[in-house]
Amino acid sequence: MSKKNYAGIPEKYARLDDAQVVLIPVPYDGTSTWQKGADKGPQAFLDASENMELFDIETRSEPYKKGVYLAPPVTENSSPEKMVDTVHKITKNYIKQDKFVTLFGGEHSISIGSIRAFAESFEDLTVLQIDAHADLREEYEGSKCNHACAVYEASQKTKLIQVGIRSMDISELDNMIEDQTYFAEDINQSDDWVDDSIHQMTENVFITIDLDAFDPSILPSTGTPEPGGLLWYETLEYLKKVFKKKNVVGFDIVELCPNEKEKSSDFLAAKLYYKMLAYKFKYANSKNQDDDDEE
Repeated sequence: MSKKNYAGIPEKYARLDDAQVVLIPVPYDGTSTWQKGADKGPQAFLDASENMELFDIETRSEPYKKGVYLAPPVTENSSPEKMVDTVHKITKNYIKQDKFVTLFGGEHSISIGSIRAFAESFEDLTVLQIDAHADLREEYEGSKCNHACAVYEASQKTKLIQVGIRSMDISELDNMIEDQTYFAEDINQSDDWVDDSIHQMTENVFITIDLDAFDPSILPSTGTPEPGGLLWYETLEYLKKVFKKKNVVGFDIVELCPNEKEKSSDFLAAKLYYKMLAYKFKYANSKNQDDDDEE
């Protein structure tokens, strides 16, 4: 990966000492089972971010001015287990430095390490998984650190809320808490899921977003696209409410599988990341208010 500042921001906003945000790229694609290329996701995301306008119209803010430090990429790829251990250690190190830590993958197995670090650092953690796939297998293809196992550990050690699910193996039902799972089919039929899911969350929330949660009509460049996914504005509206009502302690975004001939997916991922920073800093001091419908 080429080393540049995130989004091409000025150096004064990109230094670790001054930045409130740390962005860790994890270009790993060791366990994906269909389309390969998620290891190219972080670079495509960073390239797209350089082409964004950095004033967020909705929040009337410039989030990058809070400072975004682009950490060296996690390059450990000798085994899924060693990659997860490395992600865990690096993520926890930056959390200890009182940074708002974010990650961009890479395939979803990287989240095993990031979630582990946040679960050890924040009491009573909720993991909000926005994803097309349940990812609840305890082990897959001989490894507990496979992308199909991305949130199994979270289901055992944190409060797991799953949103957008529309593909799973029957074996995963044993590990799923169905009243904390919001299937895409049900989301399409009612808006009640938004407030219901947020009400179930504890105060501290870590968000993991697999980009295949989005409908392929707006984000085709992912390793395992599934029809019937989320759309842009409904996803932003949901995320805004989560940031407004809860203490989002960090997040990761995974599974961008870039296509040289299709750049809109890269840009959506870049814009999503920036919007989440905008919400974090806009609503950091507005928890538990009853004005969700404002703005």
